Amino acid sequence: MSRLNFKLEATADGSRARAGRFRTLHNEVLTPLFMPVGTHATVRHQTFDLLLDAGSQILLTNTYHLLLRPGPEVFRQVGGIHNFTQWPKSFLTDSGGFQIFSMSGDRRITEEGAKFKSYIDGATHLLSPETSIETQKAIGSDIMMVLDECVPSTVDKPEARRAMEITHRWAARSLAARGDSKQSMFGIIQGACHLDLRRESAHVLTEMPFDGFAIGGLAVGESKDEREEFTAHTVEFMPTQLPRYLMGVGTPIDLLEAVHRGVDMFDCIIPTAHGEQGVGYTSVGRLRLNRSVYKFSQDPLDPNCGCYVCKRYTKAYLHHLVKAGETFGKQLISSHNIHFYHQLMSSMRQAILENRFVALYNELRSVLAADDQVNPPIKAGPSKRRDPRPMQMGDYEVVLSDSGYGSIKQTSSGEVMHSVSQPDEEAARLYASAYRAYRVEHPEGEAVVWDVGMGAAHNAMSLIRDLETNPEGSTPVCIVSFERDLDPIKLALKHPMHFKHLRHGAPRALLDSGVWQKEPLSWTLFEGDFRERATEAPAPHVVFWDPFSYKVNGELWTLDSFKFLHTFVPHPEHPLLLSTYSASSAVRVGLLLAGFYVYRGPGTGPKSETTWASLTRFKTLEERLLGSEFLERFERSSVEGPLGLAESHLSKDDVLKKLRTHPQFAS
Repeated sequence: MSRLNFKLEATADGSRARAGRFRTLHNEVLTPLFMPVGTHATVRHQTFDLLLDAGSQILLTNTYHLLLRPGPEVFRQVGGIHNFTQWPKSFLTDSGGFQIFSMSGDRRITEEGAKFKSYIDGATHLLSPETSIETQKAIGSDIMMVLDECVPSTVDKPEARRAMEITHRWAARSLAARGDSKQSMFGIIQGACHLDLRRESAHVLTEMPFDGFAIGGLAVGESKDEREEFTAHTVEFMPTQLPRYLMGVGTPIDLLEAVHRGVDMFDCIIPTAHGEQGVGYTSVGRLRLNRSVYKFSQDPLDPNCGCYVCKRYTKAYLHHLVKAGETFGKQLISSHNIHFYHQLMSSMRQAILENRFVALYNELRSVLAADDQVNPPIKAGPSKRRDPRPMQMGDYEVVLSDSGYGSIKQTSSGEVMHSVSQPDEEAARLYASAYRAYRVEHPEGEAVVWDVGMGAAHNAMSLIRDLETNPEGSTPVCIVSFERDLDPIKLALKHPMHFKHLRHGAPRALLDSGVWQKEPLSWTLFEGDFRERATEAPAPHVVFWDPFSYKVNGELWTLDSFKFLHTFVPHPEHPLLLSTYSASSAVRVGLLLAGFYVYRGPGTGPKSETTWASLTRFKTLEERLLGSEFLERFERSSVEGPLGLAESHLSKDDVLKKLRTHPQFAS
């Protein structure tokens, strides 16, 4: 039984975001939560009273540094870190693995542990699982971390596997070293940027009796998109009844994205490290207080913040302290940042409990990513003349995000195309990358790409831009777009300021003549009902499946529709890879029953994953293939089957029987 007695209180609809609570040896902890970093048993520039007032529940401190100074004997003499510091709430101790990783050439790792020289006196030390845990027991932290070997997230697979396997062996030794201590202990899942290794690491470690699990080895070289993808993938294999901790992450937008993907706990030096640099995190984005635009500002750092910094001090004063290099400025901005982080976590928790997290996510996503250096404050000036270009056409209208990009909304249904994701970003991440995945498996020959549901042409143009930037020589690529209503693209073309992907000759040429061609690329438009026009098109190799939505184009999301698509495969070996933004069980089951293999697609926006599907098994995508856990979730869910199930006369039991005989699951 877990020493923390974790209780899951709520999970948000449309998200994996969770709210829970657990009890350490010193206090009850509410999740999701952020832990300020106090490497040397103190958080830089902060008093413990300030940290308590800000809402800190757990402070993170570091075994490696405390081993060297003051040393475990001091903690044994004084009765642990709580007596030593007089901090009344919880401590989590990192094992020292990351610091050993950071030392590079100054350490040597063997099966026994890591040998390194002290930066204080040059003495040689061995940090093994046993010495790490004995030191953490002497410190007396509430939560201990196992010793792990951290490697860059971008290492090749053999090196990632070697480090992962030694981490597993050290985890077992760490558990044995804990003995009967009442302190909790977390295992650390490794595997770098390799999906199958992450899955394997989670399976191995979750067989051990840890009190929680951490995702390690991220934020050490991978891109933001990769971090979010591997976080979402790893969480899928972590127990629901124990807390989940993403180590070393990150900025407010990183926390929002990770909570959405199911993470409960975070730590990072950013609030204080950036506070020292004069960077404040606020409800209107990131502000750099050294900028002269704030020299005369009498506004608070954050107009929506109730911390003592925002109540008492102006941006002008903070700007002055930053420019003068005063320690007081570092303290004030860092204190505000920690308060802001805690309030962000608290607001997410409340939204989860009230089942409105997705709405909050959509509201905060662009705000938290804002940066005053990218989008500087605009001084008041004379009003501009009204833009004469129409914002509506037929049943559609232009809607603008806070970041300035445009989307198309259908007035009658209220549905918005790309309502929560930057459209070009989603198109590149999901659809253009699917074409590239197809090419990895089938590098030779012409490729026909069906773009089903052209809309404002984000997906087709993303592929065209990608192929123009990274050409494939003379290999022909034929894009075929299907659309029954051209008003969305016609309206978007009137607003190139907000639809930057249309600043290209191809879209207008396509509307004028139905064809655009620039060897070896061609783009053809088939206007009208997809089922009627599909018979006129060449058989596809890649399909961008992006009909507007279930609500507007429900007939295109049914089992019958996916079977219809299957009829265009000229022979059993014809390769076809489909990509769609939906990750719903109904859609995935429909694809499986229609004869497709189904894979986890890359996450976009608030979706932790999307869906790819193929008619021939793609070896290069094996690690993304849905496994038996998908069938288990579907069986437990309230989803009866694919859309259009009633017309197929199948019960859920019938659906499950058919799925279990599918080649994807039969083994």
